[in-house]
Amino acid sequence: MNPVINGPLYAVVPAAGIGERMGAGFPKQYLSLAGKTLAEHTLNRLLSFAPIDRVLVAVSVQDPWWPTLGVSTHSRIATVSGGAARAESVRNGVTRALELGGENAWVLVHDMARPLVRLSDIQNLLDQTDSQGAILALPVVDTIKQADDGNHIAATLDRDCIWRALTPQLFPARALHDALQGDLAGITDEASAMEKVGRRPALVAGHSDNIKVTVPEDLALARFYLACQLGDEESML
Repeated sequence: MNPVINGPLYAVVPAAGIGERMGAGFPKQYLSLAGKTLAEHTLNRLLSFAPIDRVLVAVSVQDPWWPTLGVSTHSRIATVSGGAARAESVRNGVTRALELGGENAWVLVHDMARPLVRLSDIQNLLDQTDSQGAILALPVVDTIKQADDGNHIAATLDRDCIWRALTPQLFPARALHDALQGDLAGITDEASAMEKVGRRPALVAGHSDNIKVTVPEDLALARFYLACQLGDEESML
């Protein structure tokens, strides 16, 4: 283990959203992918990563589907109350991590709708982090345009400096907890919270198959990537 991580490691999984863009009528983490829900795929991967002491899942108190999953009662999973926004759910999970692991705890925050994260990428994240924390990300390969108010091109951005943020995102629990206090407007991921308080997390390159299932066509892509991973033992976990 990276000596910077000098305490227990907890995964925090915010899962209190309703997934409106998917249009399924229920939260997208309960959609089926190869005979299991997205939630089961995601949590089973995190549980198979031995350095994680416990997985803390933040769900809505009104969620009737979560208790029906067998994985919800796994001995290394704890349920915490989700919030109205993602950042609130993460804050609740990080608070629980501090209660369980103390001031030296670290948290690995991961989207429930990213069921295909590779364990090798999580390990790279742990190996390459420093005290500022780190996130999995992808360098942008497309040409990126900045728009003006009328949706005309205002500028072409230097893509060499632009990355797409992925999850997991890894931080000391106390530092992330403190960064998530107060106004949470504009906090779209954990790194943005840390940036607001002056931290500069590291970027660790991940794989492009670590997709977030957000709209219906993403589910077909997830099926394709899962089949590729299952057919290639060396690239999978």
